[in-house]
Amino acid sequence: MLRDPAVLQPEIRDHLLAENAYTEAVLSGTEVLQQALFDEMVGRIKADDSTVPSPDGPWAYYRRYAPGGQHPLLVRLPTGQGDTGAEEVLLDVDALAKPHAYFRLGGAEHSADHRRFAWGEDRQGSEVYTVHVIDLETRAPLGAAVENCTGNFAFSPCGMQLFWTQRDDNGRPSAVFRRPIGGGPADDLLVYREADPAFFVSVGIAASRQWVVLTLGNQETSEAWIVPAADPTAAPRLVAARETGIRYSIDHWGDRFVIRTNAGGALDYKLMTASDDNLLRSAWQDLVPYRPGHFITGFTLFAAYLVHVERVDALDRIVITKRDTGGVRPLVVEEEAYCLSVMGGYEFATTVLRYAYDSPREPRQVFDYNMATGERLLRKTQDIPSGHNPADYVVRRVQATTPDGTAVPVTLLARRDAFEAGACPTMLYGYGAYGHATMPHFSIQALTLVDRGWIWATAHVRGGSEKGWGWFLDGRGPAKPNTFSDFVACADHLISAGHALPGRIVAYGGSAGGLLVGAVLNLRPELWAGVAAAVPFVDVLNTMSDTTLPLTPAEWPEWGNPLNDVIAYDVIASYSPYDNVSARHYPPVLALGGLSDPRVTYWEPAKWIAKLR
Repeated sequence: MLRDPAVLQPEIRDHLLAENAYTEAVLSGTEVLQQALFDEMVGRIKADDSTVPSPDGPWAYYRRYAPGGQHPLLVRLPTGQGDTGAEEVLLDVDALAKPHAYFRLGGAEHSADHRRFAWGEDRQGSEVYTVHVIDLETRAPLGAAVENCTGNFAFSPCGMQLFWTQRDDNGRPSAVFRRPIGGGPADDLLVYREADPAFFVSVGIAASRQWVVLTLGNQETSEAWIVPAADPTAAPRLVAARETGIRYSIDHWGDRFVIRTNAGGALDYKLMTASDDNLLRSAWQDLVPYRPGHFITGFTLFAAYLVHVERVDALDRIVITKRDTGGVRPLVVEEEAYCLSVMGGYEFATTVLRYAYDSPREPRQVFDYNMATGERLLRKTQDIPSGHNPADYVVRRVQATTPDGTAVPVTLLARRDAFEAGACPTMLYGYGAYGHATMPHFSIQALTLVDRGWIWATAHVRGGSEKGWGWFLDGRGPAKPNTFSDFVACADHLISAGHALPGRIVAYGGSAGGLLVGAVLNLRPELWAGVAAAVPFVDVLNTMSDTTLPLTPAEWPEWGNPLNDVIAYDVIASYSPYDNVSARHYPPVLALGGLSDPRVTYWEPAKWIAKLR
């Protein structure tokens, strides 16, 4: 059904259509409000926005939107001519999407010689992509399209081979193939196939462009293989054999590899190096040693600099290390809550680092930072066409205490006068899974409520990585109930602090965050004015017992395997929202499902709502 929704059984289709009709009937009195909210949000989005051009030798690549466009134009400009050079449109995604009821652009990349361009497209929403390659001079297709893939691909640095990731019959990215540019399916050669259904694979190019890198892993274990760029048809070479519980990722620094890993008990990770000719784990050497409480979330390599991002007390900072001297320079922001992120680029031999900054009240800003001189250049500030004054808003970071004594951060956004007015209607958002950190970003969605007197609260619950990797481990597997008690503690704290009232808080979450709000709905239904659950993962016990679903084996490290682990079965059964619905008063629930969603199958919210009703 994911590949062809037309095969959906008629009685199921009728049931879902009836649910949609019921939803429309219940919300029939809100059409004017819905349109007003929508228009307000659209009014905060610049119609003809564009990204800052990213240089790569003779060209600078970027994306821009035409007024009224739903999809971007992918374009480039000659470098050295500022904004006066002739723009070249590489791909008009709106034109591609026009014949289709659904269209999503996947990856889009140019070859290192700037002569070829490839992109992936999903035309039905099931994340089964088709990849196309064209000649940028003639715009003619180069060979047949690559079908049945994940949308993850990479040109070999020589530009003559395309590495791509296959999606198998169970929807899993399980193999990497190589196809010569201009070839077809008969020319595809297997590079690597993963036998373990719990491991997913992907492919990319190292920063130095000297290696093709294959990355394998699940939630707790990883492995990498490499292919030399000088010989892209060579067999892949193993970096370090997988070892349960050991995670690592690699990039290449010109004459050595840099490795981010939790090996040796580095709970919050460290950076190590290894020479090209000796990648044995025993030969790895510390580069940025492990420091408890300094969670290294990622790194970027330049010829003369190492840049890594570390998270301390639920806030990120960027740290720049000069390669030849080892001198360290951190970029730190003195705010209660904010976001800093390193933006990817193409050039390795550059002194310019591009990074982004935003906060719940301040729109996104993009800076170019000269790592040699310390000079900073503002390249772009997110434009809010309808107007926005950050001084009208207040951002606060408070701490909620859980029953086990843990302090859980909560980020609050409100108009400056809202806190003085006393308790406000509150939207409490949470996720808390996979080590994904819910960082305090700027959100036009949040402002639409805040401007109406609401507080938008983000609960940084365990299961994410806001306070380090241990924060994640304390909210997964047998410790998963901590995620739910944390969220409830955040709501209770807002009430006790006088910011909110029981029965006037909306719990909001999506996917694994939908599991969160589904679980707290059962735990404390009286707290909530309503629950907004976007594609909620609520039928946990059944899904984790179904090995034919795309994600199930790979998800067992996160949730536990109820098929062979009694403790995992009992823990999941204790919180699975669908399995814990009982006869009691529930507040209103809005649940959204996607018919072609490969992550949370449509029947999860459908079954849950039917049982609640």
